[in-house]
Amino acid sequence: MDLEYATHEVSNQPAPLVDYNLFSGNQALRAALAFNAPGLETAALVALGDQLGTRQMQLHARLANVFTPQLRSHDRFGHRIDEVEFHPSYHALMTAAVAAGLHGSPWATNAVAGQHVARAAGFMLFTELEPSILCPISMTYAVTPALRANQRIYADWSPGLTSRSYDPQLSPWHDKPGLTMGMGMTEKQGGSDVRSNSTRALPHGQDDWGKRYRVVGHKWFMSAPMCDAFLILAQTAGGLSCLFLPRVLSDGSRNAVHVQRLKDKLGNKANASSEVEFRGASAWLVGEEGRGIAQILEMGTLTRLDCALGTSGLMRQALVVALHHASQRQAFGKPLDAQPLMRNVLADLALESEAACALAMRLARAFDSADQAHERLLARILTPISKFWICKRGSHFAQEAMECLGGNGYVEEGGEGVLARIYREMPLNSIWEGAGNIMAIDLLRALRKGETRDVLLAELATARGAHAALDRLVAALPHRMQEMSSELEARRLSQDIAVAMQACLLCQTAPSAVFGAFCDSRLGGDWGQVFGTLGRGADLDTILARAQPL
Repeated sequence: MDLEYATHEVSNQPAPLVDYNLFSGNQALRAALAFNAPGLETAALVALGDQLGTRQMQLHARLANVFTPQLRSHDRFGHRIDEVEFHPSYHALMTAAVAAGLHGSPWATNAVAGQHVARAAGFMLFTELEPSILCPISMTYAVTPALRANQRIYADWSPGLTSRSYDPQLSPWHDKPGLTMGMGMTEKQGGSDVRSNSTRALPHGQDDWGKRYRVVGHKWFMSAPMCDAFLILAQTAGGLSCLFLPRVLSDGSRNAVHVQRLKDKLGNKANASSEVEFRGASAWLVGEEGRGIAQILEMGTLTRLDCALGTSGLMRQALVVALHHASQRQAFGKPLDAQPLMRNVLADLALESEAACALAMRLARAFDSADQAHERLLARILTPISKFWICKRGSHFAQEAMECLGGNGYVEEGGEGVLARIYREMPLNSIWEGAGNIMAIDLLRALRKGETRDVLLAELATARGAHAALDRLVAALPHRMQEMSSELEARRLSQDIAVAMQACLLCQTAPSAVFGAFCDSRLGGDWGQVFGTLGRGADLDTILARAQPL
């Protein structure tokens, strides 16, 4: 081509953000680990962070979302098979997540102290790479302890559910090196109101796993239908009950689980979410008849933890992409991250990201010490407020991070295209496992016990005197919690407790510049209605230096 007419000289574009360690550069996460699990060995997290930052793993994440799951209801001869076909990259990601123990390390027989915190850190790191394949990982983590209510099934299945081997084939449990589990609760007529479920379970004898049933009904959302088994809710003679329902029976025959269709979702593209019908499917009782909701809630608590962790991980990745872009992109004669307004936006996002990380990791620590009354009660409070507040902040956060890149952030191509994927993913964690109103009402339910309120106030007292605005908010909480007479204020109370806890934790884990700017903005009123409105007193240099990924 004649150089006189050449136009395609590429300049002022950032280099790809590849082959970096997601863990080593994450000072907020490392500080949260040191605070919540001092002395924890982090070599596995360093190795995981290195693996997840590679060009190859980023490619797997992109391909798993581009080539989405496909339902194969029948084979070419007309036999019903109800299988979901995934791109090989999906299986590569699942293999990595299972090998890291994100599905079951706290439940393994060789688990050591701090495993919920260590697993939480790994889960957040993996979310930065690809969140949607973590749905079956999260459900396996959540379902495993609930399965203990049927000791005979638990004895057979727990080794496979904590194995570090991933096997995608639909085979009998005893022929597989590793197993995954899901759950099926919601139905089209009820949604979150699971008491209105119409699926029926009819007695069908007894065997080595206890009371057996034939299940007839439907589930409007049953995520990851290729899991090896599910805990479901169904109506028995004794009321709404929790049942264990395998995809393949012990004799090798397929259970009568008919996948009607896969959901076409806004995001979460690599994961298959399905609508299913049970046509006399075999299932076994877990726990007591009529106590299904209580049994399922044990799972819901852990999946809600993962919602908070997942959004925190997505925030971190969105921030990292924005920081990386702003450090290399020039505008108006200097790098974007040297522009005063851009620095304010990036620093504000960094505060939000670190606060989310601190709160989610503190919740994980409460599960590590569930045998202690204080930690058990604290988990009861922190679960709904973390799920409510962190997940609510996610969509706002992703939109602002995307805007830091301008049009490049909106385009679904290359490394920076991950922001479009993050933006679509953000609403999911706020909706899944109980939307905002459900979480706010759950907080009110928890705070009705005086001992629970006392535990919360004891936690908040650790930062007494550190910042006047935080002191004022905390001082007002006892009266507000005591005077709860309706649900109208529940969301505001959830927000305020969450932000107070975040501030308290940042006081103990972050530099004074981070803690001070967070309290001045979120609690002291030195803030606007959007990100990037930190006051003049904020130490942007320190905040931004702490947030850098490299």
